[in-house]
Amino acid sequence: MEKIVVSKKILRVDDKGIHELDDPVIREVPLTIFLNGKELVTLLHTPERSEELAVGFLRSEGLIRRFADIRSLRFDQEQGIVFVETKGNELAEKLYGKRTITSGCGKGTVFYHALDALKSNPVKSEMTIPARQILALMRQLQERAELYQQTGGIHSSALGSKEGLLYVCEDIGRHNAVDKLIGHCLKEEIDLNEKVLLTSGRVSSEILIKTAKLSIPVLVSRSAPTELSIELAINLGITLIGFARGRRFNIYANQQRIQIN
Repeated sequence: MEKIVVSKKILRVDDKGIHELDDPVIREVPLTIFLNGKELVTLLHTPERSEELAVGFLRSEGLIRRFADIRSLRFDQEQGIVFVETKGNELAEKLYGKRTITSGCGKGTVFYHALDALKSNPVKSEMTIPARQILALMRQLQERAELYQQTGGIHSSALGSKEGLLYVCEDIGRHNAVDKLIGHCLKEEIDLNEKVLLTSGRVSSEILIKTAKLSIPVLVSRSAPTELSIELAINLGITLIGFARGRRFNIYANQQRIQIN
């Protein structure tokens, strides 16, 4: 199994002076996805759950809709390549082209906005959830974000419900962490209609649209949303919550799903 965390010599400066010590650091490696024999994209990611990341990325980018669309999936760990064969979507592949997406940037490409963002359907779920459960889910995410606790240099995402946290993914990129989660849900055929998506990172329009495309009714972040993500949440029927930390959170859109006790 590939190492996720490595130890590096550092110099620590504090009120006692300067001293050398070993510090755990998260790894960042490229993952290249080949789709139907063609190089599609290279993602910079944390080297775990690489297959789920590839599946989730393809779903987020509109190149597949369900796991059954994949004919074969092979991961070459040594080369850092995932080979995916699908039923094909030649137009989408031509529009997407070949590029590298860095861990810290959004995917604001012509392809993304033309094929993903334009016609997302509003979420119709009538799910409700107590406010205290939102805070409990975020606490559980923080407790289970093991790589963050080790290194402090990683994002986390999770799928939750009224009963508790179901699955946690971590990655240096907040988009990657969500795509790993999406890939897992596709592979396991998890019903997302009554679920909550949680993320440690800020909510951009891309994260909001990923949520809408999966018909997840509630999106919760420990950080802030952007103006565009708020407008999209209102129009797409998603309950959007930010700054969920401690004993408080902010509701930015569709508050009807939150039960205030």
